[in-house]
Amino acid sequence: MMARASLVLLLLFFVIQVYAQPFSFLRKLSATSQEGSWLWGWVWGAESSVSVVDRSPPLTFRSRPAAFGRELKEPLLGYVIPLSSFTTSCPGNDTSPVDRHSNSGCPKLCICGPHQPDPSESWIALVQRGQCSFVDKVRESQRLGARAVVIGGQDPDISGQPDMLVNMYSTGDASDVEIASTYITWSDYKELSLLIRSSTTSHAGLQTLSLLITTQYSAWEWYSPILTFIVILILPSCLTFVTLLIHRIRMARAAQRDRAPENVVKGFPWRVWNGTAWEKHEGTTTHGAHSIGAHDADLESGPSDHSASSPSTSHEALSHAPIPWCESQAECAICLSEFVKGDCVRELPCHHIFHLEEVDSWLINRKKLCPVCKADVTRPWHLSQANKPRAAPANEQGSDSDAISSSVITPPVTELTPLLRDRSGSTGS
Repeated sequence: MMARASLVLLLLFFVIQVYAQPFSFLRKLSATSQEGSWLWGWVWGAESSVSVVDRSPPLTFRSRPAAFGRELKEPLLGYVIPLSSFTTSCPGNDTSPVDRHSNSGCPKLCICGPHQPDPSESWIALVQRGQCSFVDKVRESQRLGARAVVIGGQDPDISGQPDMLVNMYSTGDASDVEIASTYITWSDYKELSLLIRSSTTSHAGLQTLSLLITTQYSAWEWYSPILTFIVILILPSCLTFVTLLIHRIRMARAAQRDRAPENVVKGFPWRVWNGTAWEKHEGTTTHGAHSIGAHDADLESGPSDHSASSPSTSHEALSHAPIPWCESQAECAICLSEFVKGDCVRELPCHHIFHLEEVDSWLINRKKLCPVCKADVTRPWHLSQANKPRAAPANEQGSDSDAISSSVITPPVTELTPLLRDRSGSTGS
């Protein structure tokens, strides 16, 4: 129970931290390591979306946000512009040819042509994976004035890698990256590039489209892997706890059904042993029932005048009546102690007697059955004994057998009469 309570408190503390500043510590962890990036991508689990809002209905592509840079808390709308449309790789000291059609976005890029995006406008850079790290592409786009970066995948036929979303991470310090970035697949990147080339919308003389980047899925939606992981861990424990709770409730109810109500037990008659006979009392016991001082004083003073005036009639009536067998009990079956003068005993419906406190505790707290004959004290005596087999005395068995044998009528002997007949009436040859 303590372990479950500690787990619940830990989860509550975690939820409070999440709502205070969702996943900020995970983003700090994942910004500089591949393992952290994997953890961030798995916990965040959800994908963002990139939507072309120039079309009706909007065309939406699934994407995955990077583990570094700014977190998109609000949707970002801007003009998407490929970097290759107004930049080219700056010539270096070597004489290697420069691929002017490459849209890798690797530094360092130089402005080429008469057109370039307006720095005062919100525009989004579009680049392709390859030739340098993700964080280098985002840094270069940030230097050129982009508000965000969309990085597309590589052709699977060329790279040999599957066309799927990946987690973008940084192997070094990426605290200087202040813009958001997201990753789309090769097929989506190819389609988005074709839409830009065929678009009639332009920004600062460059063909473009209106693009909306949004975190479409919340980290706490039902499909998030972290929720799946928590459910897998917590659900068996919760089911076990509920099962144990139901089992305990059923056991408590069963134990309650096995016990006798206190008002029923207190309603049974009780007796006091005065040394020579039992004095019977009806109803519930009082505080003076367990003390015999006043009662002993009455015994020493002798019978009253009223009782002395008419002992003959009662004595004559009782002399002819048989003494109840319960009065012949000399010891308590619970504590195995003999009854002594002043003992208070409880008489059950089955006429067994026990020390009052002991049998009351047994019936109220343990079982509602007589400790001797197992009779149910909450039911009438004739009903509790109805289903119990009773062994008849030997003389009764003999008389019954004689009566049965005498009551059997022997049929007349015919040709079909069997030669042998058993006592039960079945025949045999």
